Amino acid sequence: MAEPAGVSPRGGSDHTSGTPRRGLGQRLLDGVERVGNALPHPATLFVVLSAIVVLLSWILGTLGVQVTHPLTGDAVPVVNLLSGAGVRRLALSVVSNFMGFAPLGPVLVSLLGLSVAERSGLLGAVVRAIVGATPPSVLTLVIVFCGAISHTVGDVGYVLLVPLGAALFHSMGRHPLGGLAAAFYGVSGGFAANILLSPTDVVLAGLTQEAARLIDPAYVVTPMANYYFLAASVSFITITGAIVTERVVLPRLGRYDGAVQPATPEPLTATERRALTWALASIAVMIALVAWGVVPVDGVLRDPEKPAMVDSVLVRGLVFFLFVGGLVPGVVYGRIAGTIRTDRDLYRGMQENVELLAGYLVVIFFIAQFVNLFAWSNLGVVVAVQGATALKALRLGPVPLLLALVLITSVLDLVLGSAAAKWAMLGPVLVPMLMLLGSSPELTQAAYRVGDSITNIITPLASNFPLVLMFVQRYQPKAGIGTVTAMMLPYSLVNLLVWPLLLVAWMLAGWPLGPGAGIGGP
Repeated sequence: MAEPAGVSPRGGSDHTSGTPRRGLGQRLLDGVERVGNALPHPATLFVVLSAIVVLLSWILGTLGVQVTHPLTGDAVPVVNLLSGAGVRRLALSVVSNFMGFAPLGPVLVSLLGLSVAERSGLLGAVVRAIVGATPPSVLTLVIVFCGAISHTVGDVGYVLLVPLGAALFHSMGRHPLGGLAAAFYGVSGGFAANILLSPTDVVLAGLTQEAARLIDPAYVVTPMANYYFLAASVSFITITGAIVTERVVLPRLGRYDGAVQPATPEPLTATERRALTWALASIAVMIALVAWGVVPVDGVLRDPEKPAMVDSVLVRGLVFFLFVGGLVPGVVYGRIAGTIRTDRDLYRGMQENVELLAGYLVVIFFIAQFVNLFAWSNLGVVVAVQGATALKALRLGPVPLLLALVLITSVLDLVLGSAAAKWAMLGPVLVPMLMLLGSSPELTQAAYRVGDSITNIITPLASNFPLVLMFVQRYQPKAGIGTVTAMMLPYSLVNLLVWPLLLVAWMLAGWPLGPGAGIGGP
C-alpha cells in the first residue's frame, strides 16, 4: 500500500513536508532496528556464537583457566570442546540437545491445544467479547497486568497472551505489534513481578537459603521472601508498560498497513454467545475438577511423597492442563458454533499452527546446541564467579552494591537466560557478602530478581525470543531481530532506570520484603 505524501513508512512525519521530524529517541530506535536487522538470520547468529564458545573453550582450556565454585569449593575448569572428548560429546548429543531443550516440548504441546481453540473461533470470540467489554483507554493496562501475573502458570504468557495482545489491538484498529509489545513486556520484562507464587519463587528461595547458611547455619528463606515487594512491583510494571506502549512504542509504529486483516469486532451472534457460554462452562468444570484434585492435601493431583502445592501434578504437569484447556473448550465451542463438524476440522486446526512453527523449530535447533555447548564449556560459571568476585573487591556500600548487582545480573541475562542457573552461581558469593555488610539475604535476592527481568525482552539469546519473533512476523513478515529489540528497548531502559530505584526506596523506608523478611542482615 502506498504511503500518503509526508508520511514515513512507520507513520512518522517526513521532513520535506514541513511537519516535525521524528525525534532523536525515535531515530535512535530506528538505528537499533537497522543494525539488528542487519545481523544474520537468528539461526546463523547461534552458529557463530557456538563457534565462538568452542574457540574460547579451546584457548582458555589450554591455558588452564579455572575458578573455585563458591558453594561446593570444587575447582571448575574451562573445558576444551575441541578435545577428542568434546568432539565426541557434540557428535553424539546433537539430537538429544534438540529434543531435550526445555522450552520445545511445552511450546509444541500447548500450541496443539490452543490451535483448536483458535481454529474453532473460540479465541476470536473471546477477543470480540473483551473488545466489547473493555474500554480502549484501559486495554493496554489490562494486557500488561495479565502478562505480569501469568508467571504462576509457566510460559503460558508467551504462547497465549503475546499473540492475544496483538489480536486485541488489531481488532481495535491499533497497530497489532503495540499490543504484542505490551503483552511481551508484561510476561518477560515483568518476570519477577507477581501477585501469586510461582515455582521460580520456590527454587530461588532454596538457593538463597543455602547461600545464607554459609554465614548463619540456621537461616531460613521462604518462597514468600520477596512477596510484598514483587506484588507491589506488578503495579509498577503495569503502569510503566502502559505509558511506554502509548507514548513511545505506538507513535513509533504508526499506522498498520500490513496484509493481515483484523478480526471483525462485531457483536457476537446468538449462536456464538451460546457456544461461548458452553465453552466457558466447560472451563469452569475443568477448573472445579482440578481444584478437587489439588486443594485437598490427599487430592489425586498431589504427590504423596511431595505434598506441597508447588510439587503437585498441576504445577509439574501444567503443559498437559494447558493443552486440555485449549482443546476441550475449543471443541465445545466449535461443535455448537458449527466450525468443527468432523475430526478432520479438529486436526486441521492443529496442523495449521504447527506449520507456522517451522521457522521457530529451525532456530530452536541451533539455540539448543549453543546452550549445551556453553554449559559444557563451564564458561558461564567462570564468568559469573569472576564477575561476583570483582564486585566484592570494589567494597561498595549497600546501596551502590545492590545497584551494581542489578546491573551485572542484567548484563549476564543477555547470555544466560535461566534465573536459577545464574543465581546458583552468584548467590553463594553475593548473599554471604551482603549479609556481612548488613543486608538480608531476602534483599539481595530481590535485587537479583529485578536485574533478572530487565533485559529478558531484548536479548535474542532468550529461549522464547524466536517464538515472539514468529508472532511478530505474522504481521510484519520482513521483521528481524532488530525489529523486536528496537521495539522492546524502551521498556528495558525504563525498567533499568526506575525499578532499581523502587527497590532502593523500599530499602530506605525499611519496609519488609515479605512475611518475616526484613531488610537488614543478622
